[in-house]
Amino acid sequence: MKKLWTILSAFIIALSANAATVERPKLVIGLVVDQMRWDYLYYYYENLRSDGLRRLIDEGYSCENTMINYIPTVTAIGHISIYTGTVPALHGIAGNNFIENGKNMYCCGDETVSGVGSDSKAGKMSPRNLLANTIGDELRMATDFKSRVFGVALKDRAAIFPAGQAANAAYWYDNSVGHFITSTYYMDKLPDWVQRFNKENGTKPGEDQKMKAEGVAVTFRMAEAIIRNERLGMGKYTDMLTISISSTDAIAHEYGTRDELTKAAYMQLDKSLSSLLSFLDGRYGRDGYLLFLSADHGGSHNPIWQREHKLFADGWDGSGTMKGLNEVLQQKFGVAKLVKGNHGDFIYLNHAKIDSASISLDEVKNVAVEYLLKNPDFQFVVDCAKASTSTVPQLIRERIINGYNRLRSGDIVVIPRAQMFSWKFKDTYKGTTHSQWNPYDSHIPLVFFGWHVKHGATTAPTRIVDIAPTVCAMLHIQMPNSCIGEAISIAKD
Repeated sequence: MKKLWTILSAFIIALSANAATVERPKLVIGLVVDQMRWDYLYYYYENLRSDGLRRLIDEGYSCENTMINYIPTVTAIGHISIYTGTVPALHGIAGNNFIENGKNMYCCGDETVSGVGSDSKAGKMSPRNLLANTIGDELRMATDFKSRVFGVALKDRAAIFPAGQAANAAYWYDNSVGHFITSTYYMDKLPDWVQRFNKENGTKPGEDQKMKAEGVAVTFRMAEAIIRNERLGMGKYTDMLTISISSTDAIAHEYGTRDELTKAAYMQLDKSLSSLLSFLDGRYGRDGYLLFLSADHGGSHNPIWQREHKLFADGWDGSGTMKGLNEVLQQKFGVAKLVKGNHGDFIYLNHAKIDSASISLDEVKNVAVEYLLKNPDFQFVVDCAKASTSTVPQLIRERIINGYNRLRSGDIVVIPRAQMFSWKFKDTYKGTTHSQWNPYDSHIPLVFFGWHVKHGATTAPTRIVDIAPTVCAMLHIQMPNSCIGEAISIAKD
């Protein structure tokens, strides 16, 4: 009887232990493709491999109506919003560049750190300007920092911000030395395996990897090298790797959405993703890892190309508009250069001059808005601090409010007609840009794949900020500390 009780007790203990185990995948991979329009999934579909991007569509769960719910739609903000589940008003990154306390800031610039692997300014980067936690930060805390989190991209901001503040490391490419680097925020010396990788995969100093399809391939090779050498997913705790593909953005900016070089970058993405998925299948099993694919923003078609097909596209004169606005404000208030400038459609006033002249900031903004509204290129002109009471369509109003950080954003935003940017272009211009609320910039792909993900698709409205709470819900960890998104139902029944 005693022996039977001992066996029964052991069985009960085993059952209790199993019941107490939180089931999680071995590895989480976030893959963000810079400037990937949602429709590229289908524009390129017939050219895709069955085991690459098409496999994600055919086997994963696609959220077909995922929108960015803020402006401006730019790289730094997109990457941060994906991983924090929140918007610039809360995570604090108001653009790739912004002005804080009158000082021009680069989003991840940090003069308190130094480069590791490079002595150039490209190494003086960290996530310290970020005001919110990421998925990776929450994963680290949930496991008492036993889970490990890494980020990789050619662009510094695309490697640093997704990995978060508590990341083990982030690696980005410094063209001036021709290889991947990091900063003293993470470590004092590049690991031996990174040094070996750089010797085998580096380029000539000064060569821009972002402008070639090879930039896609080397990013995936570095991602796989991180997995192998850091032995991600091989321990007791779930690890995370964030990957961002930067070449797709750089090439499109120069050559547009329909150039063969852009297509070549996406075909390389397809090929490299196929190789990565095969590697992950072999290492963790087909259901041992969770991967999601998304984009930081979309991109407009080239204006010359659109005009050739009788579609409207044009530009507004940013520098000329700022010059005219400064002249009007000087005539009214007797102070020169009350406008510091603009970052895209956001206009920054010179608060130091306004304060020293004892001028009412509201009065300056009112005069500025009145002047800008005379420009027929602008459908709306909004005082960002008063956007909630503006006579602007609700969807646009919400995106202005979400994108406005009172310490770092511009004071006034102009909403131009669709397909109008603050760009100047000649008849030979081939490129594109982005930043606006319109679907060409705000409609992004979102596909979940792998661990516990059901196959299917939804056209129900989803948002970029819903990605982080979805992943966190699947991992049974707390969502990031400033998250405003809602989890999407993607798990198998």
